Amino acid sequence: MNESQNQPQPTVFVVDDDEAMRSSLQWLIESVGLSVECYDSAEAFLDAYYPGRSGCLLLDVRMPGMGGLELQEYLRRHEISIPVIIITGHGDVPMSVRAMKEGAIDFIEKPFNDELLLDAIRNALSVDEQQRWEQSQRAELASRLSLLTPREHEVMDMVTAGKSNKEIANALGVSAKTVEAHRAKVMDKMQAGSLAELVRMSMLASGSVTTHP
Repeated sequence: MNESQNQPQPTVFVVDDDEAMRSSLQWLIESVGLSVECYDSAEAFLDAYYPGRSGCLLLDVRMPGMGGLELQEYLRRHEISIPVIIITGHGDVPMSVRAMKEGAIDFIEKPFNDELLLDAIRNALSVDEQQRWEQSQRAELASRLSLLTPREHEVMDMVTAGKSNKEIANALGVSAKTVEAHRAKVMDKMQAGSLAELVRMSMLASGSVTTHP
């Protein structure tokens, strides 16, 4: 069984206080084979959701109690990363723009076009998959980096910055042969097949590049 078969299916979490809207959205989303869970309030969603579940959040802006923007802020404050799509009435567009600035990836106006909404959901799920892949890659790279000695870290930083063995040797006050030995250990511990791959690893680990699976 491959890794993807072991992963739970992503879920579209619908949070809207309008029962008719929830039912309509659930029918639409399930009609294309996606898993969906509906909640009538932000509080109900937070009670049921646990961080780490894959999927996206379809969120109404105006709700009794905690509104959509407040829920979005709560998730951001608690470093819960899940792509958010805002559902909004026409008069709420400025509020939705604010939500976009706070990290929402899209907003859909009511009444909405079904295909437009489904496209936004598919995009959000793709974003979630990409983010999760990058997180797993960074975790794996962090594990490999932890195997390096302080000197090997220095050598790796200089190598990935484009320094030659001679330049590194001069900077560290060691022989070029010693640098070559450290460099070989870095390549081995990082499981890098080439210098270009080591550079990509360094950039991904630092968060300065986005790498697609």
